[in-house]
Amino acid sequence: MRVQFDWDEANRNHVAEHGVRPEEAEQVLLNSPVDVESQLHGGETRNVVIGETSRGRVLIVVTTWRNEKLRIVTAFPASRKARRQYEQQKKARESKRTQSP
Repeated sequence: MRVQFDWDEANRNHVAEHGVRPEEAEQVLLNSPVDVESQLHGGETRNVVIGETSRGRVLIVVTTWRNEKLRIVTAFPASRKARRQYEQQKKARESKRTQSP
């Protein structure tokens, strides 16, 4: 199943304020991000993930589903602490994959 993203001027401008391009936020979601948390906000579930762009930039991305499309609410560069935690989780995930039969 191919994910369709829901972009409009509002969310494009919002991620741009954080120095993130829409393509980068999409790449994070397509590159096996790590789930951070889910939040209920204004009656909708928002999912927070951390992951990498195709160029290795680590971003935090917040999404919600609207009308069968994945809407990127915001995206911003991960803090140094969040990047370290992500790297640890990534190594643990890769270690599990190599140990599986």
